[in-house]
Amino acid sequence: MDNINPKNIKKLNSKRGLKLFLSHDDMTPAKAIKILNYESKLKKLQEQLIQMQQWVENEGEKLVVIFEGRDAAGKGGAIRRITQNLNPREFNVVALPKPTPEEKEQWYFQRYVKNLPRSGQITFFDRSWYNRAIVEPVNKFCNQTEYKVFMNQVNNFEKMLVDSGIRIVKFYFSISKDEQAKRFKDIKSSPVKKWKFSAVDKAALGLWNDYTKYKNKMFENTNTDFAPWIVVRANKKMRARVEVIQKLLELVPYNNNSNS
Repeated sequence: MDNINPKNIKKLNSKRGLKLFLSHDDMTPAKAIKILNYESKLKKLQEQLIQMQQWVENEGEKLVVIFEGRDAAGKGGAIRRITQNLNPREFNVVALPKPTPEEKEQWYFQRYVKNLPRSGQITFFDRSWYNRAIVEPVNKFCNQTEYKVFMNQVNNFEKMLVDSGIRIVKFYFSISKDEQAKRFKDIKSSPVKKWKFSAVDKAALGLWNDYTKYKNKMFENTNTDFAPWIVVRANKKMRARVEVIQKLLELVPYNNNSNS
């Protein structure tokens, strides 16, 4: 193992390092070092996220962070790491269920507007109005007319939000078909995660090409200067989480001089 040096040996012999070996039968020194380095990096980034949130609150900013991607791409896990140490009074995580009959009769964006941040607040959308760009047309939850109306309105909708002082950051988590299949298998075999596996998930692999077609249309039509898409390569969960946080910290102009 190339990275065995006094510094890494000290990490492996730490309380956390020893706990990794005791709690995982398949743990190796290389794997443990990778996890320990990730956790150290994550902690530093989470400290910067606290500074970012304080800046949003103090400046009366309104920040919307959108997480999109295929099922099992790791959106929820990334949101949990971002919000883990934030002040819960100053952010919301929004993961809306399927619309009610009443909501289906409303303007499509209406139920999302209700969840936009007030002054000094951050809203994280675990899936957003972009359900209608990919998930809904692929699974026939909307018709083509409704899809086209959405695609004709979404850029103007986001431009209105930006012009009204709302910052929008849009992340798309990209995973391979093999990785999605592997994660579905892990979810189905886990007694604490299998509740997550839905009918939409079950159909996802068979509809892979349809998802890809609508994803490409979404990027082509909604990757605007005022609200661009940021694609995160998410096959490696730890790397994706770090990348997302680093990008968010880079895009939000809070007072930060740290290069960590």
